[in-house]
Amino acid sequence: MVLGGGESGLGAAILGKAKGFDVFLSDRGKLNDHYRKELTERGISFEEEMHTDALIFVADIVVKSPGIPDTSPIVVGLNDRRIPVISEIEFAARYTDAKLIGITGSNGKTTTTLLTYHLLKNAGFNVGLAGNIGDSFAWQVAEKHYDYYVLEISSFQLDNIIDFKPAIAVLLNITPDHLDRYGYSFQNYVDSKFNIVRNQTAECHFIYFDDSEVITSELVKRSTSSQLWPVSISHTVEKGAYLEGNQLISKIKDSVFSQDFESLPIQGPHNAINALTAIAIAQLAGVEADQIREGLVTFRNAPHRLEKVAHIEGVVYVNDSKATNVDSVFYALGSFNEPIILIAGGVDKGNDYSQILDLVKEKVKGLIILGPKYEKLKHYFEGIVPQVYITQDIQDAVAQGKKWAVPGDVVLLSPACASFDLFKNYEDRGDQFKNAVEKLANS
Repeated sequence: MVLGGGESGLGAAILGKAKGFDVFLSDRGKLNDHYRKELTERGISFEEEMHTDALIFVADIVVKSPGIPDTSPIVVGLNDRRIPVISEIEFAARYTDAKLIGITGSNGKTTTTLLTYHLLKNAGFNVGLAGNIGDSFAWQVAEKHYDYYVLEISSFQLDNIIDFKPAIAVLLNITPDHLDRYGYSFQNYVDSKFNIVRNQTAECHFIYFDDSEVITSELVKRSTSSQLWPVSISHTVEKGAYLEGNQLISKIKDSVFSQDFESLPIQGPHNAINALTAIAIAQLAGVEADQIREGLVTFRNAPHRLEKVAHIEGVVYVNDSKATNVDSVFYALGSFNEPIILIAGGVDKGNDYSQILDLVKEKVKGLIILGPKYEKLKHYFEGIVPQVYITQDIQDAVAQGKKWAVPGDVVLLSPACASFDLFKNYEDRGDQFKNAVEKLANS
């Protein structure tokens, strides 16, 4: 039984059929036309806009979409009947002998995953990209053969693993996020993230951010069998990777790698963490130093992550729409020395803005609050920033940024919030911002 008919659900159904299972897919919503066509052509039974208990509760195993919470009645019913419920990540991993590189964290997963994939692919590795990004992991396992998979993995996917064991596991950071899925318990969320090392053994590797108090204190409490490789941007480490001045330095086994960070196409302290992590992974995988260097300078990041959109009359406009929590905005603000006009706001997920207070005081000359629920941001920062403007329209927000900006300033969309008030998702928000900037440039 596959619950959920999105990318991961379709992939799980295809892999299940390939491995001889009698597969049925059930989605409470309406299926994408393409996915419905794929299921029909492959002879996979399905239902949409409903869950039929009589069909679901006779399953031998259930592969659940990460979007369905464990508290949903259908999952509770499955657990009561002791029917195994697993994630697509768990299911696909059972049918591949590829080396798995699993990357998780509250922030930076996508950039680190894409950069790692780029470094390995550039070096000629037979490598697949999957998880929260790219094509379904299960679908690729069913129809392709890779020696390595680089997997971006969310806490939701880690909640439903049993035997999943990446050869290299990465934990970039843990900051409060998605707490509504974890009973508003930060520890529950932390436990979910640490599932990535739960099954690791002595031959496995664990790369983690050593500057995170949450991670280091958890490591003291937990028994971890894997080989540990810390990453830091605040201090040197005997083994692992660190930032020293402007140099990225990685000491993995007998190999020492160094690279001038300022020469890379990605900048900012958060990207120093991402780059150090990807370098360490590449070294563990056996990529040569000159190949790592070449891959670093040719990398292009995914959109909506500190994406420079335009220079207009000496002002830089930057799209950081993916910054849906306060921690991401902290790193965004730290990436610029220039005065900033910050566009923020949206659906607040219980944000604590004290984390960015000092950076806002130091760098932000104007705050534009975008979204109908503006009171919390306005209350917190009014009187701290020189000027605050409230709007429900992205074009108006960009126009106001232009009014306040002078040459040398940065107009930065870094919302700290989810996007579901005015936009379909963070991509839609970022695209609308870019369109508004483009109109401004052509006006």
